Amino acid sequence: MARGATMMNEMNFPTARQQFYQAISQPEAQIDLAAAALYIAQEEYPHLAIDAYLSQLDAMAAAVQARLPTERYPMKMLQVLSGYLLSTLGFAGNRQNYYDPRNSYLNEVLDRRLGIPITLSLVYLEVAKRVQFPMAGVGMPGHFLIRPLIEEMAVFVDPFNGGNILFEADCEAKFRQLYGPAARWHPDFLAPISPKPFLMRLLTNLKMIYLNQQAFQQVITILDRLLLLYPDSAYDYRDRGLIHYHLKQYAAAKQDLRQYLRVAPQHVETAQIHALLEQIEAESQRSD
Repeated sequence: MARGATMMNEMNFPTARQQFYQAISQPEAQIDLAAAALYIAQEEYPHLAIDAYLSQLDAMAAAVQARLPTERYPMKMLQVLSGYLLSTLGFAGNRQNYYDPRNSYLNEVLDRRLGIPITLSLVYLEVAKRVQFPMAGVGMPGHFLIRPLIEEMAVFVDPFNGGNILFEADCEAKFRQLYGPAARWHPDFLAPISPKPFLMRLLTNLKMIYLNQQAFQQVITILDRLLLLYPDSAYDYRDRGLIHYHLKQYAAAKQDLRQYLRVAPQHVETAQIHALLEQIEAESQRSD
């Protein structure tokens, strides 16, 4: 049995967590990104009706379908998709409150029509999928994009910035704008990503938002799901262990930090983690 499945059996996870695990356990090409993103949201919004939001995406796709010309040239497809989603419906980037966690939950993005690059890209991708126009996410550092999966069509769409069409040189310029002129660019930054890395980036965004808000219990729930995605992620075990320690949840902290040492025995932080485990042992004895 896979480690993730063992974890699910041994712990009393919420139904949404179990459904998330089932969704990501499919072969990667069969993972339903929209459903998985909604299962992430359902832990924060327990009464969220998954089917209602999936039906909303279906209705958007039907409206796009009705607007498509008989000859479905790729650039025309992008024009219709962007025109309907970003102009007619008014989906836009939340520039005023970029780090509002609601921007990372698909139900809120659909309700408010506000989001960040990755969630606006998710809406765009899901509608494109429903009209049989193949597209994929592009995990460029600092700014998520999407691209058509059409041979010899190296263009990129930026839903956060009004659906702007970019070429590789534009993407590189955006990257250097974010990280400075000396930052090292690599064309692989523009490679399409599959569903699991997509979900990892979505969850990592939420992890950083909640860390900055010091909402530590929510950070733990995000790390729980990151570890379902990637059960051998040493850094996520380390981070979850450190947060458990901060919250004086010593047993959980020891379990995670020991697992970190098992997964990454040669890491540069190994000595510090061994010392911290000794300190946790002493503190937990004093608190008994």
